[in-house]
Amino acid sequence: MTAPLLSVRQVEKTFGALRALGPVELDLRPGERLGLIGPNGSGKTTLINCIAGLLVPTAGAIVYAGEDVTRRPAHKRARMGIARSFQIPRPFTGMTVLENLFVPLDYLGRGAGDARARAEGVLRSMRLDGRRDAPVESLSQLELRKLELARALVTEPRLLIADEAMAGLADSEIDEILSLLLDLNRTGVAVIMIEHIMHAVMRFSERVICLETGRIIAEGTPQSIVEDPHVQRVYFGEQQNRP
Repeated sequence: MTAPLLSVRQVEKTFGALRALGPVELDLRPGERLGLIGPNGSGKTTLINCIAGLLVPTAGAIVYAGEDVTRRPAHKRARMGIARSFQIPRPFTGMTVLENLFVPLDYLGRGAGDARARAEGVLRSMRLDGRRDAPVESLSQLELRKLELARALVTEPRLLIADEAMAGLADSEIDEILSLLLDLNRTGVAVIMIEHIMHAVMRFSERVICLETGRIIAEGTPQSIVEDPHVQRVYFGEQQNRP
């Protein structure tokens, strides 16, 4: 059996007397598409911040590619192949789309020629190559979402954490982001999708995990999750319109 790319082992996170997460235990296979759902305040952001290195767990361990990275900072995890996009895009203003991609590449120590080739390749894959010289201030919401993903992908990750990459988009735009993420996954990149748009989670994910008050309450196929009575109660509430 293939070893997990990522293992979260009994991870907990507290802030003073508040337990925000845990204990949580999960494995992610290489190339897997995992959906992470839960109501606001369920611990999703805390969990992915622990995985990406923005937070250090209070207890437990995080193992990536066979190495314990529990206390390794985010920039070192990025160099190992963990990339994360953020829910609210914050591009470097006063720069072009292409120049925004040079920033992480410069940090990784890529040479100028190699950096340009890599950046232009990612822009093509994100269907942003026609906007490469545009100032980021001129981008539409969809283009900003694509740029946010491109800045993560330019580091050549093995694991991408996509945090609400479709928030605020129209249905046709959601379809485009889904298509891009599926294309990326076909290259072998594992993806953890954190999303409130349930039909997008259903279409994308091979497996879905639902959190409530910092703990996993359900795990399984998208269909089994959406039919789970506990998930329906805590996530959908009184709404009976399910995907």
